[in-house]
Amino acid sequence: MKKGILFLAVVAAMVFTSCKDNATDKVKAENVEEAAARDAQEVVYPAMTFDETEHDFGTIEQGTNVEHTFTFTNTGKAPLVITNATSSCGCTVPTWTKEPIAPGEKGEMVVKFNGSGQNQVTKTVNITANTEAGKEQLKIKAFVNPKDTQS
Repeated sequence: MKKGILFLAVVAAMVFTSCKDNATDKVKAENVEEAAARDAQEVVYPAMTFDETEHDFGTIEQGTNVEHTFTFTNTGKAPLVITNATSSCGCTVPTWTKEPIAPGEKGEMVVKFNGSGQNQVTKTVNITANTEAGKEQLKIKAFVNPKDTQS
């Protein structure tokens, strides 16, 4: 009985595997050529090259509003589009060039800091753009002198 079931299982396995079509027969030559041509094309991206990626405001008094303009150039081969820029906290607000920036053109990102915190403070601005990496980063820092609380 066991040999009979084993024999039927082997025969069934052979029948199912012998009915497979050869997958290479279904591939069309022109589709292979089109895919090869498509894959051979160079993918071009924009690139953000900043004049500086970090700015130090030095020593400021607590609650003092300061701002810095970061300038960048699109050194890539495609138009640069910044889709978003966020900071590590609400005390830092970035604003940026909204229009696409052509290759070779310059753009600006203004970062405003409201002077909150005390002592050494470092904030990060994360930029989302259509660059190859997709993310860029800027940093600002300052030493914030606390306000005198004596009356």
